[in-house]
Amino acid sequence: MGDYVVKVEEAREGGNGKASAGPVYRCIYAKDGLLEVPQGMDSPWEFFRYIYVYVYISLFFLHAHVESVKKNPNNQMLGRRQNIDGKAGAYNWQTYQQAYEETLKIGSAIRRRGVNPGDKCGIYGANSPEWIMTMEACNSHSITYVPLYDTLGANAVEFIIKHAEVSIVFVQESKLSAILTCLPNCVTHLKTIVSFGSISDKQKEAAEELGVTCFSWEEFSLLGDLEGDLPPKKKTDTCTIMYTSGTTGEPKGVILSNGAFMAEVLSVDQLLQLTDKVATGEDVYFSFLPLAHIFDQIIETYCIYRGASIGFWQGDIRFLIEDLLVLKPTIFCGVPRVFDRIYTGIMDKISGGGLLKKSLFQFAYNYKLRNLENGFKTEEASPLMDKLVFDKIKQAFGGRVRLILSGAAPLPKHIEEFLRVTCCCLLSQGYGLTESCAGCFTSIADVFPMMGSVGVPMTTIEARLESVPEMGYDALSNVPRGDIGEWQPNGAMKIIDRKKNIFKLSQGEYVAIECIESTYSRCPLITSIWVYGNSFESFLVAVVVPERKALEEWAENNKESGDFKSLCSNKKARIYILDELNSTAKTHNLRGFEMLRAVHLEPIPFDIERDLITPTFKLKRPQLLKYYQDCIDQLYSESKGTKA
Repeated sequence: MGDYVVKVEEAREGGNGKASAGPVYRCIYAKDGLLEVPQGMDSPWEFFRYIYVYVYISLFFLHAHVESVKKNPNNQMLGRRQNIDGKAGAYNWQTYQQAYEETLKIGSAIRRRGVNPGDKCGIYGANSPEWIMTMEACNSHSITYVPLYDTLGANAVEFIIKHAEVSIVFVQESKLSAILTCLPNCVTHLKTIVSFGSISDKQKEAAEELGVTCFSWEEFSLLGDLEGDLPPKKKTDTCTIMYTSGTTGEPKGVILSNGAFMAEVLSVDQLLQLTDKVATGEDVYFSFLPLAHIFDQIIETYCIYRGASIGFWQGDIRFLIEDLLVLKPTIFCGVPRVFDRIYTGIMDKISGGGLLKKSLFQFAYNYKLRNLENGFKTEEASPLMDKLVFDKIKQAFGGRVRLILSGAAPLPKHIEEFLRVTCCCLLSQGYGLTESCAGCFTSIADVFPMMGSVGVPMTTIEARLESVPEMGYDALSNVPRGDIGEWQPNGAMKIIDRKKNIFKLSQGEYVAIECIESTYSRCPLITSIWVYGNSFESFLVAVVVPERKALEEWAENNKESGDFKSLCSNKKARIYILDELNSTAKTHNLRGFEMLRAVHLEPIPFDIERDLITPTFKLKRPQLLKYYQDCIDQLYSESKGTKA
């Protein structure tokens, strides 16, 4: 099948004599065997200590040990912006040597607090140098680190501490109060708290009354030293327990081994080695996706493995663009929600720039897109247009980004196309799970026909599709479809939906809700949408967060008064937004039963605080239904009577 996968096993038959699963495929780069973690590498700690230099000779890799800290002691490793008179200034950097020595001291201090190999260490807070050094300190002593979600609140933090039997927690200074609030219920195992920054005497006293000792980062570092033997490590040791927020129930802990973690990092490196270029000490990564998620942990560990620099955002979304412009990264990772906001912002500026600028942009866009579709590489597709038209968009990412990576959810095709055309760099989209240690599939850099897909299997896995006959998906049809992906002719995998997000309407039609929401999201009048339907109803309704400026402009043009909140309650505004959404649906060929019958306009964006989205911005559908149940009932009631 195509150029990028090879078949290694035939289809599997079910009990009825029909195939229940399609053939097994590997990435073409693993045709002679899946990537294995080399002998002598037993823990991600060795990524920090060593760089493996890959020399690709014929079909074999030659591995050579080089101590990265000794080789590049002055390379910038971890950076944060300096605060000068209350304002963020330039980035201040710790070198690899400095971070390595600090990590050794933190690891030594952890052991002196009675935390031993196999014990659990919690890490609670926004991305920071301390987060990374705590993770590496745990790796150095075979201690399992457990990220505590910065966005799930004290109840989830308490649950994870007790469930994982965490004995020591490193916590961001501003999150200390959340830890202390739940501390009375966590003292069975938790005995030590270390602040990323300082900690007050009052906070120390409150913890000590419960038998828990607290330290500032500086105080704790002084407990350790640079000497001492590190314990042996095994690939089968538990590296981390990643708790996923999920959409229902308590957080679920995913146990990931050293071997699984290392294999994912090495597979990223291998694919970049063979299809683009690996990261180097010249690269700079912008750290803002939560380190509490496996996606960013893998990428940051890969950057450390290759000796690249990692610059952290300030942790405030208001200053994210400013941080980006100051850091000027070369590698940028995001999730579809982030890229959607970037796309919307850029398109708004283009639309407001006048007819001449808009026409020039569209001409340049179509010209470069046509060349990409005709097989030109990104750098060759339109160098002149890149310089004259698209350079301003590149500058929005700092001006130096050479590689953009997207994960966590499918990237809408129109946004992926826009980024590939306008950002003057390579883009790769991946797909995976926490359970699979991040990526299972990744698109190959600079292969334009892979657009709209998540690419090929990583070089550590094999993949096959399972049939879902009750939904009409056949893994052996002319267009092989399974749970719920679709093999493309070139061997790339396209995610067409998630099984749990497909439901049947009362007249029998199946609705792939995420695909529909992706289409409606292309309407410029909205910022977010949640579409709802069920098997007892024959049509769909939705809760929509309108684009404020667009709604206010409509009100002015139509002589409607009121603030944004009252406009969202305006019946004429609801009809206007509904008509525009269904116009978008028709433009993009949605079927009749996929059209919306009614909408509720919500002035407040879906947020984590109300438990309506996950930390990676995925909709939490059961919680949305619970929160908006009265609105949904009213929409159905009104629609059955008026169709409005």
